[in-house]
Amino acid sequence: MRCMLRGNIFAQWGSALLVGLLSCCLAFSQTYSSPAGAMPVANQNTSVRPGNVGEAESAISPDDVLEVYVMDVAELSRQYRVSPTGKVVFPLLPDALTADGLTPTQFSDALGQQLRERGLVTNPHIVVTIISSRLKAVSITGAVKMPQIYPVFGKTTLLDVLSQAQGLADDASNVAVISRGTVGAQATGQTMQSVDIKKLLTDVNPADNIAVYPGDRITVPHAGIVYVVGAVNKPGGFMIKTANGMTVLQALAMAEDVKLNSVKSKAVIIRASAKAPEGHEQIPVNLNHVLEGKQPDTVLLADDILYVPESASKRAFRNIGQAALQAATLAVVYRP
Repeated sequence: MRCMLRGNIFAQWGSALLVGLLSCCLAFSQTYSSPAGAMPVANQNTSVRPGNVGEAESAISPDDVLEVYVMDVAELSRQYRVSPTGKVVFPLLPDALTADGLTPTQFSDALGQQLRERGLVTNPHIVVTIISSRLKAVSITGAVKMPQIYPVFGKTTLLDVLSQAQGLADDASNVAVISRGTVGAQATGQTMQSVDIKKLLTDVNPADNIAVYPGDRITVPHAGIVYVVGAVNKPGGFMIKTANGMTVLQALAMAEDVKLNSVKSKAVIIRASAKAPEGHEQIPVNLNHVLEGKQPDTVLLADDILYVPESASKRAFRNIGQAALQAATLAVVYRP
């Protein structure tokens, strides 16, 4: 009985000892064979390479935002924006360092060399990361709800960017202008393109949703406003939504036509002009002739004032000043 008991005890000890030895061997093997567990080798002549291989291979360009980490130098470890001339200013260095055209690794090497030469750091360990780049983003400005720069890492579409900008503003025109960057110009063979946004939003043709590339700039102009005042049924400011502008008759239609006591032959377009003595010029418009096709339907410009006088023709041109004042008042209401 005692022999059997001793045999069981020795068997249990032996099993526990075997498990312990196997665990130690496994840990030892992982420590010296796994790359994750390998001990780093210090290099006194080079800086630490950034962890993101894609960013290390990308060249720094003007207006990029860099994240710079210098071990044991808190005064230098922060974000820096590359100047339009391609340089970065550091608080402890007398001269700006050129960054344009360098990879993050090359720039960290140049920074490390400057720190050693100035005696600031003996063995600099530096990590430089591109966290924002205009060459990897699309900017959208103008009449959109959230104009800003959006990161883009490949080809996308105009509708995607408009969606990121939360859609169009209320006073947006129907045209978007795309200024192509280097990548977009090479891909499309064009440096600038205009897109009819109204057609894009209503048409199901996928070809209208053109591609947008990193480095492109999208501008959605604000729609111009034409003011119709005087003897009309609905005076106010009306947005020019089409790329071809708004004509006199179209403006009258927006104002729900003239009143019965209007003098259509004495209508006037009041247009700002630096050359005019009073700061604006007066363009007579005979609405009767326009309706009969005897006079061209003039295209109105942004901020034009179409004034239709009342039947007291003697007061027609004296009321032009009042029409300008009325339009100025409406501008406060209709301008964003």
